[in-house]
Amino acid sequence: MHELGVVFHCIGEINEIAKEQRLEKINSVTVEIGEVSTVIPYYFEDCWKWAVKKEEGALKDAGIKLETIKAVTFCKDCKQEYETVKYGKTCPNCGSGHTYLVTGNEIMIKEVEASFPEDG
Repeated sequence: MHELGVVFHCIGEINEIAKEQRLEKINSVTVEIGEVSTVIPYYFEDCWKWAVKKEEGALKDAGIKLETIKAVTFCKDCKQEYETVKYGKTCPNCGSGHTYLVTGNEIMIKEVEASFPEDG
């Protein structure tokens, strides 16, 4: 299950952000997962919940929100985009196999909802 490794990478990145911004508490994190990224959202969420319970800093018990990035493929021959999951590598418009993935393979931290320290 590589989702745990991806979760640990995200936690590392978010901890760096928390340190730079002097965040006391991160309430939730929104992560976008590509439809064909090979990361299974359910496993990612399960790993996240386990990992943030072990955290001692700002990420302790932070919630997770997952959003899907649709997979879109571009055809070099007819210059059309189409749904990757539905049609695969063969363009449904012209039948060409000269295609490439435009979106849907990425994993991105979209948003971090946090509390800032009180001035006083």
